[in-house]
Amino acid sequence: MKKYLSIFFVVLFLFSTTFAFKVTMVTDVGGLGDKSFNDGTWQGVLRARDELGVEIAVIQSSEQTDYLPNLSNAARDSDVVIAVGFMMTDVLFNVAPQFPDTYFVGIDIEPSPGQIIPSNVVCYVFNEHESSFPAGYLAAMMSKTGKVGFIGGVPVPAVTKFEAGFKAGVKVYNELHNENIQVISGYANTFNEPALGKNLALTQMENGADIVFHAAGPTGNGVIDAAKEKGSNLYNLPPNAPLEQIIDKYYELDKNFYAIGVDVDQDHMAPGYVLTSAMKRVDTAAFEGIQSAMSVRTFESGVFRLGMKEDGVSITPMKYTRSMVPIRYFVEIEYLKKLIKEGKLKIPSDPSKIGSFEVPEITFPY
Repeated sequence: MKKYLSIFFVVLFLFSTTFAFKVTMVTDVGGLGDKSFNDGTWQGVLRARDELGVEIAVIQSSEQTDYLPNLSNAARDSDVVIAVGFMMTDVLFNVAPQFPDTYFVGIDIEPSPGQIIPSNVVCYVFNEHESSFPAGYLAAMMSKTGKVGFIGGVPVPAVTKFEAGFKAGVKVYNELHNENIQVISGYANTFNEPALGKNLALTQMENGADIVFHAAGPTGNGVIDAAKEKGSNLYNLPPNAPLEQIIDKYYELDKNFYAIGVDVDQDHMAPGYVLTSAMKRVDTAAFEGIQSAMSVRTFESGVFRLGMKEDGVSITPMKYTRSMVPIRYFVEIEYLKKLIKEGKLKIPSDPSKIGSFEVPEITFPY
């Protein structure tokens, strides 16, 4: 009997190790530790490990020429490969057909017109403009100077849509409240230079912007540093002052310098100085892609777009700054979000369309 039990357990061990379901994530050049897009996607992979029991690995890319070998190497010994970032689009669509037994999940990857998606690839893209709209509306509400800022990384659609939504939020606020909050915009043309992001933000702040939203990956970490530096100097507080002191100073002076984060919840990076973050649920997309690939019957190739209606984008709960914002501001934002989900308020996705964007008649129910 003991002999048969031993054989059983050996076979069970070999089965579990041989048939482990492996997921490998390939980062873009920002890599893990960017406190943004890659880290957010990795959270979805970690969730899959914890909830689905998959084996996980990560391959980091330091430059764009790494994408081809990294995706190819990942595909050779993985069941699912997560490709992070629009810059991998062409490489992903070229590599995937070479590995028909491997599933690929593209995060923020969308085919060009006429480009065919391989049958083993599923892509998730987001309505970034719907995420940044409430951030823009809130920024306009909270500004004490009448100017807010936007700093983008590289002006690709995934970034310019953030700009469009932010500007639309400011415009709707101006229309509904008869105000004239202005937006200062600029681009760093890179995602990997925090020092440049900080300098751009400080320049915008010197030109009157007291709230600056970034959609610039690690470059945007410098925007958050700028808000923290300017805010702590304004309050005459040490950079790491307790949140309670920051809140007290805010109510004493009735002003502050804020950053607005992007992609994931970045509020914790400078508590009291990051007003909110415009989030894309890249973690949810990664988890759902892995989960669908684990069952051939549920896997469906193609492009899935996640917006506010699908709970794919949102702003944060504002854990550190919520007490600094009047309750009525949240009431207005929630009502506007309801209109977006119902299709009654359509947010432009192109900054060039903001001038012609007509704000519908909106009456708040209070």
